[in-house]
This record gives sequence, C-alpha cells and structure tokens, in this order.
Amino acid sequence: MLVESRRIRDRYRLIEPIGGGAMGTVWRAQDEMLGRTVAIKELLLPHDHDEHRTEEAKNRAMREARIAARLQHSHAITVFAVLEEEDRPWLVMEYLPSKSFAVLIQDEPASVDDAIRVGAQISSALAGAHRAGIVHRDVKPANILVSEDGTAKITDFGISRAIGDVKLTATGEIAGTPAYLAPEVARGEDADFAADVFSLGATLYAAVEGKPPYGTADNPIALLYKASSGEIEPPEKAERLTPLLLRMLATDPAERPSMDEVEQELRGLLTDVEPGESVLAATLPETEAAPVTAVPTVPATVAVPPAGEVAAVTPGARKGLIAVGAGAALLCVAVVVAILLVVRQNPPQDNAAPPASQPSTSASATPSTSASPSPASSSAPAATPPPTSTPVSPVSSTKTAAQALSDYYALLPGNPAQAWNLLTDNFKATRHQTFERYTSWWKQFKSVKATNVKEAGPGKVTATVLYNGGQAESDTFTMIQVGGVWMIDVQS
Repeated sequence: MLVESRRIRDRYRLIEPIGGGAMGTVWRAQDEMLGRTVAIKELLLPHDHDEHRTEEAKNRAMREARIAARLQHSHAITVFAVLEEEDRPWLVMEYLPSKSFAVLIQDEPASVDDAIRVGAQISSALAGAHRAGIVHRDVKPANILVSEDGTAKITDFGISRAIGDVKLTATGEIAGTPAYLAPEVARGEDADFAADVFSLGATLYAAVEGKPPYGTADNPIALLYKASSGEIEPPEKAERLTPLLLRMLATDPAERPSMDEVEQELRGLLTDVEPGESVLAATLPETEAAPVTAVPTVPATVAVPPAGEVAAVTPGARKGLIAVGAGAALLCVAVVVAILLVVRQNPPQDNAAPPASQPSTSASATPSTSASPSPASSSAPAATPPPTSTPVSPVSSTKTAAQALSDYYALLPGNPAQAWNLLTDNFKATRHQTFERYTSWWKQFKSVKATNVKEAGPGKVTATVLYNGGQAESDTFTMIQVGGVWMIDVQS
C-alpha cells in the first residue's frame, strides 16, 4: 500500500515520516476533516508481541496522551487526540515545521544568546508542567523543536510522569538519556522536578560547549557511571550563562533553582541581538523595553485638550490669564470664608443622621478601550501609577470576577499598560515581574483571547487562554477586589 494512500480512521492521511524514537515513528499527516497539517505518532509495539508488553506499551501511549493533554502551553507541542488503529495507539499532535535542537547544534555549538533564547522558552513550558504536577524526565536537545522563526517547543512526554500516576517503567530500566540524566536519577532514584532542571541545564551546556556536561563515551554504562557521580566538566564557553548553569547542574537537587526561577533568570539574561548575528530568530522579548513616558493621574472633572491641540500663549494673553486666575483665586477665598461662617453657626449634632453616600462616578470603559478596571476606587485617593503605566477607568461594582478576567485579556497584547494595573502587588512580587518584562513578554503575541471563562468558586475563575489564535493554556485565577475593583492575585 502506498504511503500517500494510507489513512487513519478515514480522516488522517499519512504523508511522510518526519522523526522517530524508542517509542514510535512520527508522521506528517493531513487532517482532511479540518484541513490542517498534523503530526501523528505511531506507537511501535514490542517485536516479540508478548501480550503483557504489548498491553503495557498501549497503556504507556495512553498515559503519554493523558499527561501531554494536561499541559497546554505555547512552548509545548499540543496533543489533540489519541486513536487506536491497526491494534495500536496513534497520537495526533500539533505539527511544527522545525528542526530538533540536537540537529541545530550537531555541527557547531550555539551562541550563548541562542541557548538563552531556547532555554527561556523551554523553561516556561516546563515550569507550567511542574505547576501541573508533571515531570518530563527526558529533557534533551532531541526533544526540543525549533522553527525557522526561532520558536522553541518541548515535545515527547512519552516517558514523563505525572505525580501520583502509576509508574510504568519496567523494573530495572532507567528513564531518560544518560548524557543528560541528573545524578540521583542515574543512581536509580525517581525523577522529580529538580531532575528536569538538571537535564535542561545539561541541554544548554551541550548547546554552548559542544558536548554534554559528563563528556562523551561510546559505552552507555560508562556514561551512566559518570552521571551517577555528578562530576561535570566546568563550562568554558558559557560566558554570562555560567553561574546559572552551575546551579542547575548542582549534584544536590536541593541546591538547584526551581524551574520558575530558571525561567526568570534566563529572561533576565536576554540581550538585544542585531539582525544576522543569530541563527535563531529573536522570538522572546529582551529584558529591557523601550521607556514609556509616565502619564500623570488627571482628576476626572478636569477637561484636558487632546495632544497637539494646545495653542501657544502670547505675552498679552498670558497677562489676561494671570488676571483671570487672580480673580478666580479671590472668589475661591470668599466661598471658603462663607462656608466656614455657616459651619460655625450650625455645629453638627451628635444625633444627626450620617450624610447619604454619594453615588459612584465610576463607569465601565467603552468597548473601544477594551473595558478594564483600575486598581484604585473612585472614592479613594488615587494611587500613583507605576512609571510605565497609564490610568485605567474604574469598573462597575456589578461586574463579576469572570467578566473582569475577560476584560483583562481583552486589553492584551495591545494595551499592556492598562492590563498591568489589574495585577496585585502580590502577583507581581511572586512572579518577580517588572513592567518592562511584562510589556516585553506581550510583544511576542499578535492576539490573545480568554475563552471558557467560568466561576470556580468565590474569587476563583478558570479560563483557557488562546495565544495567536491557536496555542492554548488553561489556568485557574484567584481574583480579589481592591477598592471595589477585581484584580488578579494568583495564576496557577
């Protein structure tokens, strides 16, 4: 049967094999129902066709699909479906025209800038996996795909493990590639989040140094012995990446940073790269964004003419304005004196009813400005905005937390200055977020939309966020009210 005519479930037409590994062959295929290109992983069953091993292999594929489907991240390959055809499972996945990072660095090492860019993207996906309780267990250059525009995505969760899932690795087997294994895993201990940190560090080490941190060996057992000792060759070409690499490659797992910390530090190491200097496109934001002019808070009752419409004041007109201003000042003094006289003649009574509360002057923003609340209530003193943010109109008190979250994402990516004001100080502190990093992060996306926004309890909202119309990430948000305005306090 010709490959071109081979179909799965009368829907997916296999076109050509594009990769493979210990667990199966990956095909480029056409989803003829939706008219899109997909990648399909065909599970290779054991050659001996032992019933027990065959069933275990099927279970492993189902587990891979279940785990991978839990992780929806812009830098992780998405699993769309798992099918059973020809008595074996097939995984239908996102197709990314790309080369593996292993291929890109096999002839010559990557630059430090390229390694940092790839590492920042992959660490963000792995940090998301760790928050979902997922350990990848086989982070290495071959499992990182890099597209022509520099987008990097982690793939092959085939031997990953969700915390709490049944361990399916056969007795005596060690999951992972020896050259990138954490020492504790090489000694037979279970892989955890710190093991992924080590493996990513080993991957970045190999990218810039041209060899894994344990060196090279033709004998896997000899390489495994080196890995179990944790003795690495100090990096010589990693430059500013060296301090972070050494922490990631610490023999003691407790001394390694978390994946969240790795991501933040890698983003902090990003620098501007001139066109033509890098083999990878700069798809991640640089550390510093262009300075944004501070916009002072303006009282709502003061009309401000649009920029560029303020006419020049002549000397004669200036004298007239001074006279008018002096007259206005005298009038204000007279009004204040009159009020004081009235107050002194009518002192307040102890049993007097409290004054009626004034109606709120706040209102939802118009659709043209993508409705968004301000962190300060109209009845409270206006807080001084950050140097790089702009004032935001307060939101109506009738708005729900879910509506507020939808409005937050409606501001992005075009108006990060207003969106920034909808994050609590706690959120910014726990994420080590600055306004410059925040705006730079959103620059990489063309569109962002929150879908399936639902209330999940008091102050809890769940949503699936679509990036660039395709990549999705599901999160739970803790919303709190500050001055009557819903703000995002925690994202998990």
